[in-house]
Parts: sequence; C-alpha cells; structure tokens
Amino acid sequence: MLLEALLAYAHIGAILGLVVFMTSQAALCRVEWMNEAVVHRLGRLDRLTDIAALTVLATGLARAWWGAKGWDWTWSQPLLHLKLTVFIVIGLMALPPARAYRRWRAALAAGQGLPSEGEVRQARRWVMIQAHVLLLLPLAGTLLARGIWTR
Repeated sequence: MLLEALLAYAHIGAILGLVVFMTSQAALCRVEWMNEAVVHRLGRLDRLTDIAALTVLATGLARAWWGAKGWDWTWSQPLLHLKLTVFIVIGLMALPPARAYRRWRAALAAGQGLPSEGEVRQARRWVMIQAHVLLLLPLAGTLLARGIWTR
C-alpha cells in the first residue's frame, strides 16, 4: 500500500513538473516579451520539459510494473494505450518549438537578431496545442484508475 502511494506521488509530481515547464514556455514565448534572455530561457525550459516528460513516462511505467494492479492488467487496458499514444503525439508536437528554440539561439550567436513575429507565434501555437492535448491524459488516467472502460 505504501509503495502504491509513493509511486502515485512520484507520478503526480512528475506530471506537475511537466505542466509547470510547459506553461512557462507558453508564458514566455510571446512576441511582445521576446529578447535574448527569453530565447536562452526557452531553450532551458525545453530541456526541462523533456526531462519532466521522461520522468512522467518512467514513473508511469513504474506504477504499471510495481503498482497494485500489476503489469498484466495495466498493459491489457485500451485506456493505457490511449494515454501512451496521446503522450507520444504530445512529444512529437514538441519537436517544432524545440527546433525553433535551437534555431533562434544559433541565430543570436551568429548575430542575426531575434526571431520574427511569425516564428514566435508558430512556436507558441505548438506549445499551446500541446498544453491543451495534455488535458486528455489525466482524464484517461482517472478513468483507468477507477476501472471505467476497462477490460
């Protein structure tokens, strides 16, 4: 029982970290706030978001493996596969802004200045879409934990 609680705690903490870093990206990636410091901060936030996402995945797998319901039951559930698919889709949606942040830092280092308004808006759009799609994960997790739509 204690292990289940600690695994849930670690997973929720990782999810909160992911939300914080993703929200920070969305807050900073604005045309009106763009400057050199923000470009560098977005790069760091992107790395922290990646670390948080990997931690969410690791703690989720730990819950499936060592949790009360066990790997066999958890892995046989369609909602788990939905969660993993949505998680992968969110990860793929993180690629365009991550590439943009790297491009922007390289451009600054080469003395080419700040990104254009269109580039900033496009990167922010991807981050916002990710953040909204992320809302599906706790819904699926809550349903799964309560045995709703399970086998």
